[in-house]
Amino acid sequence: MLEFILPAGFGFLATVLAVYPTIKLAKKYGLVDNPKTRPHPAHIHKKIIPRAGGLALFFGIIVTTLIFIPIEKHILGILGGSLILLITGLLDDKSHNFSPYLRLLIQIIAATLVVGSGVGIHFITNPLGGILKFDDLIWQFNLLGIHKVIILADVLAILWIVWILNMLNWSKGIDGQLPGIVLIAVSILGLLSLKLYLAGDFNQINIAKLSFITAGVSLGFLVFNWHPAKIFPGFSGSNILGLMIATIAILSGAKLATAGLVLLVPATDFIYTFTRRVLSGKSPVWGDRGHLHHKLLDLGLSHQKITLFYMLGSAILGAVALALDSRGKFFAASLVGISILGGILWLNFFGVSSRKPDQNNG
Repeated sequence: MLEFILPAGFGFLATVLAVYPTIKLAKKYGLVDNPKTRPHPAHIHKKIIPRAGGLALFFGIIVTTLIFIPIEKHILGILGGSLILLITGLLDDKSHNFSPYLRLLIQIIAATLVVGSGVGIHFITNPLGGILKFDDLIWQFNLLGIHKVIILADVLAILWIVWILNMLNWSKGIDGQLPGIVLIAVSILGLLSLKLYLAGDFNQINIAKLSFITAGVSLGFLVFNWHPAKIFPGFSGSNILGLMIATIAILSGAKLATAGLVLLVPATDFIYTFTRRVLSGKSPVWGDRGHLHHKLLDLGLSHQKITLFYMLGSAILGAVALALDSRGKFFAASLVGISILGGILWLNFFGVSSRKPDQNNG
């Protein structure tokens, strides 16, 4: 177990040590979130907070990965995609003027780079039985050598990665929420890869290491992002961590169902929020104060309790995912997802009546 604990511990320390200079750089160059100069309906903090957390996260991931994992094509793709997201995020933290559509384009470019390095969804297990394959349609071309594009596998992987990036980016409104969710998710995926490795799939050893590295990095950042937060992940931070989860889920044997079940709470909130905005005639990419974590905050729950709710929910669902087969995961996700959606609808329509009585609530 030392070969997995050591990379996780190193990633934790590297990130912790990187946060302090990141905070100084963010303050020096104006990479901060100032609610007075940049009002936003989803903002709930009142102080000026550094936003460049992606820099510390990127440092922790890249340094630890280069030390403990052999450099392979897909590792270079992950690091290259993360670098694109980091640069974009830092520029956005500085200017605050990036269009959501430009952000989406950058996400697609980063995802395409990762997929181009060999990360594709070639199959998924059909919960009703059998295997769904996506590697039949191939486009081959000659550009400084013969290249193959597995069309369905690559397109599906790009869509999966971009969805995870945006889903997690929408789940960082509460201090500690994002790194807490990621910590649980990659730990579950790491345990899954470790299980497959012990069962004889020796290709999973580096995927397990990458999972636990990301867990260590997330824990290191959580120390500073816990309420009251000393630094925010920003667009770059949420996207880098999202890229790690999405890619690890694919590399660990196309375990999309496992990742989807672990992330079911933020995923359900994402689907509801997206649908709600579209049905109300608004663009789904423009933020508001209607997420599940906002509703829980309105009920009087603290940042810490909301973060622990997301972490505990992810941990329970992760344990369920490790114990069930594909059919069980499908039915569990359906049942729990409907329950979560019901809770979100209740909070949106009747949540005000559940507020604790005090002199400010009427």
